[in-house]
Amino acid sequence: MTIELLYFEGCPSWTVARDNLAQALELVGVPGRPVELVEVLTDEHAAALAFPGSPTLRLDGRDLFEPQEASGLACRLYPTPQGLVGAPTVGQLVDALTNAG
Repeated sequence: MTIELLYFEGCPSWTVARDNLAQALELVGVPGRPVELVEVLTDEHAAALAFPGSPTLRLDGRDLFEPQEASGLACRLYPTPQGLVGAPTVGQLVDALTNAG
């Protein structure tokens, strides 16, 4: 199982996603599971990765959430019970990891 967190440095939400993912991995029984951080540096790099925005979370190459069109170096929004935010909640990540596995 390969878990990737794709981001660009200017995104303020990627660290929230990283921290929420760590909590979710603990809750699904794989604490400390390695997460590959993939910094997207250019629009060309984003296009090559089909990067829909930062942060993007992938499990074995598949987006854990509703795939979006590639958008380049932009922030991604996630619908949550609290409205649109820049990172999925811990609960959403637990559900996505459970359903993906």
